[in-house]
Amino acid sequence: MALSIKRAYRPLQRRLNRRTGNGEKDPAHERGVEDANRRFLLYGVLPLWVVPGMADWWMHKRTRIEDTSGARESAVHALMMTEVGIPVTLGLLARINPRVLSVMGGAAIAHGATALYDVHLAVQEREVKPIEQHIHSFLEVLPLAALAFTACLHPDQVRSLLRGGPEPDAWKLQPKKHPLSAGYLTGLAAVIGTGVILPYAEEMLRCLRSHSTAKHVAG
Repeated sequence: MALSIKRAYRPLQRRLNRRTGNGEKDPAHERGVEDANRRFLLYGVLPLWVVPGMADWWMHKRTRIEDTSGARESAVHALMMTEVGIPVTLGLLARINPRVLSVMGGAAIAHGATALYDVHLAVQEREVKPIEQHIHSFLEVLPLAALAFTACLHPDQVRSLLRGGPEPDAWKLQPKKHPLSAGYLTGLAAVIGTGVILPYAEEMLRCLRSHSTAKHVAG
């Protein structure tokens, strides 16, 4: 079975390693790889992040997070969004190299650990229904899916990472050769701001207000 998988992978490997006659990578192919990566992040990763993210926010609101686990759990949610946001931003703006892949891998591991702590914290303070757990499953696999997709598009950089990144620019953050347009970035910021930042900022504000009111009543 392993041999058949290897044979099936060879045509894709040849296309990914396509080079011009002077031994350099085909610029058109490199542009195509970058475009494919961007399309997946915009139309794949972001909807898979924003839609269940908003659903998770709604579940927190329904279970009145402000009166249970409060700002402590909301802060954990902000941390997890940061752990996802950093690799997504790098994938959209930076050239993929061993450094970027390392950041993506580290962020995926950190996000998984934080998600485990988040559930441990939540179940002690409020009801976490099966549907919320199912939403979590989408959010937890997202960084791993983005990392796997990026690695498949850049096998040469994966090999470089496994060798310790001996190339001079392997550990430098560099902008993509074909950067995103201003309109693209504006639309992206609007989606993230509307679907992620605003709802969870509202959640944190609601938690802080509830905590302040509770202290005032107790005092």
